[in-house]
Amino acid sequence: MGKKEREEREQERETFYEKRQKEQFKYKAIGLGVLAGIVAVLIVTSYNFYELSSHVVPVGTPPGAGPLGAVDIRAGLLTMIFGEQFDYSSPAYQLKSSYIDFEHGNGEVVNMHAANVTLGFLFNSLHIGMTDKCFTFPDKRNYCTDDKYSLKFFVNHHQVQDITNYVIKNNDRILISYGNENSTQIAAQLSKVDAFNLTS
Repeated sequence: MGKKEREEREQERETFYEKRQKEQFKYKAIGLGVLAGIVAVLIVTSYNFYELSSHVVPVGTPPGAGPLGAVDIRAGLLTMIFGEQFDYSSPAYQLKSSYIDFEHGNGEVVNMHAANVTLGFLFNSLHIGMTDKCFTFPDKRNYCTDDKYSLKFFVNHHQVQDITNYVIKNNDRILISYGNENSTQIAAQLSKVDAFNLTS
């Protein structure tokens, strides 16, 4: 084999080796890109889960509350807005206070774990503003009494002016209704909250 042929073969080998290195580098770069994408998705997902699950507000003991864990009182609570049931079962409204909460993915039963905790404290922990005239969600949607529609509260079928300072009793049935429903429609809403299962 002549010198020229040896040089050509060496050059071919070097060219093949360079091509192989470039391909390996390309596959490594793709693999690293995919891995970085997966890590980014995991970081964002973990952060969102932390945000949803870690905000227990308001911090501290509710004014006048008894010892935590001393009672286990349950009441049915139904919120109807323009005839549609509001869903408290989403993670944004679950387990937001140790004293009074919605839990276990149930959006119909309020659980009170200390005596003398008001419904106002519950709604405050959910970032929902509530007065005798307005119901305000975290996204700033307001449902206020005006010339066309009214905010109404019922406790065990009795209409009350305000429930902000109300402390639930075992087996209470509470209805918050916003709209212009007639008495027949309100009766149907009250029947709905009466049917809630408070044992699960």
